[in-house]
Amino acid sequence: MKTLGEIALLIKGDLKGPGDFPVSGIQALTAAGPDEISFAVGSRYRDEVKKSRAGAMILPKDWPYPLDRPSVLVEDPYLAYALTASAFSDKPFSALGVSSESHVGSGCEIDRNVSIYPGVYIGDRVHICPYVTLHPGVYVGNDVCIEEGTTLYPNVVVYEGCRIGKRVAVHAGTVIGSDGFGYARRGEYHVKIPQIGIVVIEDDVEIGANCTIDRAALGETRIGRGTKIDNLVQVGHNVSVGAGSLIVAQVGVSGSTRLGRGVVLGGQVGLVGHIELGDRVMVGAQSGVSRSVAAGEAVSGTPAMPHRLWLRVGSALKRLPELVKEVRDLKGRIDRLEDKLLGEGNGKDA
Repeated sequence: MKTLGEIALLIKGDLKGPGDFPVSGIQALTAAGPDEISFAVGSRYRDEVKKSRAGAMILPKDWPYPLDRPSVLVEDPYLAYALTASAFSDKPFSALGVSSESHVGSGCEIDRNVSIYPGVYIGDRVHICPYVTLHPGVYVGNDVCIEEGTTLYPNVVVYEGCRIGKRVAVHAGTVIGSDGFGYARRGEYHVKIPQIGIVVIEDDVEIGANCTIDRAALGETRIGRGTKIDNLVQVGHNVSVGAGSLIVAQVGVSGSTRLGRGVVLGGQVGLVGHIELGDRVMVGAQSGVSRSVAAGEAVSGTPAMPHRLWLRVGSALKRLPELVKEVRDLKGRIDRLEDKLLGEGNGKDA
């Protein structure tokens, strides 16, 4: 339970109503009850707000209608919702220790304030810091370091030598540190290039389910601090992802590509290898990027082009059958005019 005053302080909002109003949780407009708080991101939700049974509301500062219940007015309601939901969902860490049904190799350093569930495999010389949770089926290879407050969900695999920072969440089925895809051609066959580097995951990263982040051929593959990666993403060897980036589902990033800070890749984007995307680049969904992109640019399409140009191309594509017909008609008219002019010329010469 929290008070509305505590919530207003947390989200840096303007309190409208009693600060001691008790709030038990946050819910959607249609599901909230009299002891819960809800939110609306804009005035277009006026009717839903009016019908909601929520006891309190988070609303934008420019909310144009009279307030009919205790409220907190904020600059960014969606961010305020995220902060409030986190405050209600955060639970104190409960250290369960290391299960006797897990495997722990030799030379490991494991803090006692951890929760390591049955069925976890931990290799040799692994370093695990306080408040780490390893769920059933997790595999941690030799010489891995996992820092404070990190959670690996069921069936996550971390290959040898990789390093995972503080407060990282890795969801079920993700593989960190598998071999990068590197081969040299010899005649009709391919010779494997040994992948002897590592993967480094910096602090406050979240990685979705069933992702694969390949170890470097040499050196490291690095995921920058605060980056959020959706489900089903492939990151190739020696890729560097800058801090605060967002990578949406089914993206593929080829080897040795470098992403700057705050890069956003929409769903199903594909990047070729050995290119660089500058800080704050945005790539639209299903785009194919085959060249480097300067900082601050927004691109879309395949091949990727400036986003505004892609919108014009997309608009033209819808009219393509009609345009083809028009071109054919024009060509026919030109051919007939040429025939007529040629005929008139021949008659004059005669």
